[in-house]
This record gives sequence, structure tokens and C-alpha cells, in this order.
Amino acid sequence: MARDPDTIERDIEQAREALASTLDQLGEKANPKKLADSAKTSVLAKLEDPKVKYPLIGAGVLVVALLVRKLFR
Repeated sequence: MARDPDTIERDIEQAREALASTLDQLGEKANPKKLADSAKTSVLAKLEDPKVKYPLIGAGVLVVALLVRKLFR
């Protein structure tokens, strides 16, 4: 049983609309600005964790102390 050309055209148009919608959603998810903002937020949240924050402060103090020692030696 052959399908009606109008039905085929409607099916094709629905498929195009679905594809366009999917592509728009992918474009939003892959937006570089959104990805960068998300990464920045994630890093800042991680740095606020005391298990990460205080060791980094300690390492920074150690590096500064070593530099000062090297300069005035």
C-alpha cells in the first residue's frame, strides 16, 4: 500500500523540525561561553573546599618563603 505524498511531506517536515530542535539544544550545550562559565564555577567551588584551600595556601607560603630565602642568601 503506497503512502500519500502529503503524508510523506508532513512526516519529512516533522523530522526536519525535530532535527532543528535537537541541533538548537546541542548548540546551547556546546556554547563555549557556557562551558567556560561552568568550568570557572566548578573550579571556584573546589577552591572553597577547606581540604583544597588550606593546602594551596600552605604551598603558596612555602614557595614565597623559598623565594625570599633565595633572594637574601
